[in-house]
Amino acid sequence: MQQLKTPLRRAMLGALAAVSLLAMAPTALAQGWPSKPIRLVVGAPAGGTADTVARTLAEGLTPLLGQPVIVDNKAGAMGAIGTQDLLQSPHDGYTFMVGVNGLVTEIPHVAKSRVDMFRDVKPLAQLTQTGLLLVGTPSLPASNLQEVIAYVKAHPGKVSYASYSTGSMSHTMGRELNKLAGLDMTHVGYKGSPPALQDVMGGHVALMFDGPATSVPLIKAGKLKAFAVGAPKRLAALPDVPTFTELGYPKIGDVAWMGLWTTPDVPSDVQAKLREATLKVLQQPKVIERFKEQGQDIGLPLTPDELSKSLRAASDKHAANLKAIGFQPE
Repeated sequence: MQQLKTPLRRAMLGALAAVSLLAMAPTALAQGWPSKPIRLVVGAPAGGTADTVARTLAEGLTPLLGQPVIVDNKAGAMGAIGTQDLLQSPHDGYTFMVGVNGLVTEIPHVAKSRVDMFRDVKPLAQLTQTGLLLVGTPSLPASNLQEVIAYVKAHPGKVSYASYSTGSMSHTMGRELNKLAGLDMTHVGYKGSPPALQDVMGGHVALMFDGPATSVPLIKAGKLKAFAVGAPKRLAALPDVPTFTELGYPKIGDVAWMGLWTTPDVPSDVQAKLREATLKVLQQPKVIERFKEQGQDIGLPLTPDELSKSLRAASDKHAANLKAIGFQPE
């Protein structure tokens, strides 16, 4: 009888040991993580807002984590290409993504995809937040929003505005201005801010709604004009540029934020460790000042669950905005 019990007992002990090892695996991974370079995928071209934020974050994370943090640009399709790269990479805690909240709140309403952004992608931290600026080519004979509106009305059907991606906030804000001010500006979509801004500066496109990180340096260099900002308050980097609310258009604009993203199945201890290091970077005075100079505020220290809840609300709002302006995917 005892001989029969012994093999069974050994099997049970072996199973329990295996279960114990599996239970310890995430903790062991986190304790040894990172053991190699970390990659931050950016679904936008070099020089764009997401890129500048990612490089600042990578610079701060590298000494804290003891491994190089590398920025890898995968531009195109409103960030969908970068998102696909994240999803197809091993979910082992060595590939993350930096991108705007529009990845979740805008893309699903613009392009058909098998990816469920609320299920397949998870926000880890809000890095920066800001509002978009209405900027224009230096040759545009206007010095304020009222003069921009007057100029567009005086040239019916001849004024165009750029966006960094079709169906994005950069696009819908222009459509909203058309509706509220009685304008007929033509939209021209680009793959990211840098190529769009090149055409605005060159006078090929008159106007654009763009993020401060890419526009502010060009405004200060005299290569762009700034007319208004779609944010609750004026930007510290451009204190003389009024908000749309001040100018009588409170419905134009919303807070956009740049986030650090992962996939839900990355070990929770690794997620927590990276989030903790990220929040430390965001508390560094030099990082705060750098973002401030770019017209961005440090993001709110919301938890991943709080961020997910806010994304749901923003997604519903953007869908309503697209419907209200009669948006059709181009």
